[in-house]
Amino acid sequence: MTPAGTVRDLARPRLRNQRLRAAPPAEPADAVRWMFAMQAQDFAGALWSVGVRAPGSTQADVTAALDDGRIVRSWPMRGTLHLMAREDLPWMLDLTGPRMLAAGAPRRRQLGIADRTLALARDAIGAVLVGGRSATRPELFALLEAIGEATGAQRGITMLGALCQSRVLCLGPRRGAQHTFVLFDEWLPATPPRDRGEALGDLALRYFRSHGPATARDLAWWTGLLAADVRVAVASARHALDELDVDGVPHYQATDSPAVGAGAGGPRDDEPCTLALPGFDELLLGYRDRAPSLRPEWAERVVPGKNGLFLPTIVDCGQVVGTWRRTRRTRETIVETTEFRELDDGARSRFGAAIEAYGRFVGETVRTA
Repeated sequence: MTPAGTVRDLARPRLRNQRLRAAPPAEPADAVRWMFAMQAQDFAGALWSVGVRAPGSTQADVTAALDDGRIVRSWPMRGTLHLMAREDLPWMLDLTGPRMLAAGAPRRRQLGIADRTLALARDAIGAVLVGGRSATRPELFALLEAIGEATGAQRGITMLGALCQSRVLCLGPRRGAQHTFVLFDEWLPATPPRDRGEALGDLALRYFRSHGPATARDLAWWTGLLAADVRVAVASARHALDELDVDGVPHYQATDSPAVGAGAGGPRDDEPCTLALPGFDELLLGYRDRAPSLRPEWAERVVPGKNGLFLPTIVDCGQVVGTWRRTRRTRETIVETTEFRELDDGARSRFGAAIEAYGRFVGETVRTA
């Protein structure tokens, strides 16, 4: 096990492995494929999470990849919406779907959603969508109401989420500002069953390549898999992973990742880098322990009141040092910041450049206040 410093030393190499510094040119689908899965309940923020890892792309490029199915938005793990490449979602749900459905059973019982209810919903929705058709959430809710199933009090979205986890539905192309649902087997490519151990090993390697250095506990939290499955996953990928000793705790990254601290032909980890990241970005949401990038005493300033809603962050040299928010005006968008510590002139200039890149991505004139 190679010594690799302290927890605080993890932030910069994670920037590199997450392709948040000097990212190579990439199509949006390639950026999502590299990350394997990207949290996406905040749709606009998820688009920018992709864009910042695919330099030169625009919001229209990312939505086009979603609308033609190269990227898929669904519930592949932790009961939370994520973006995935279309070929990865089927086998990921084979690993995680049964676990999510079992974990959600008490909530479904509380809402009066029995297995028979889901079967009725599946058949009714399938009859409407078969043949490549799509429907918005309000349209599906109206259908469920018509067959006698109430959709209020979270019943409707809970049923749709369970059907997505069961590989019956997934989110498809948008219709105007509305997201639609489509039949899973019609929207995604047919994939042969995979050996479970091989699939778990592929999952571990993909996670540690894009999110490392990270721990097995981080992987367990990120996927929601049982500890036994995570042990198999790490063991299956172990031949392709470097093990790093960080404060006495084993951390893993892919063997083809640059050594911690090295630049591998690009910028070194110790070169300054300042980012304007959206809320729910994988730099924080990709780990059980966020201390490498976010000081514990600042955590509630990113998630006010611990309400589960992550604010967009200013990240300087791998560390969250503030938050930002945008306000649309008639001819421009103004970004206002809240700094947890005072930024020096270099960091302010780099953040300004990051905001300009965000403006190009969304196609707006954006400036800092």
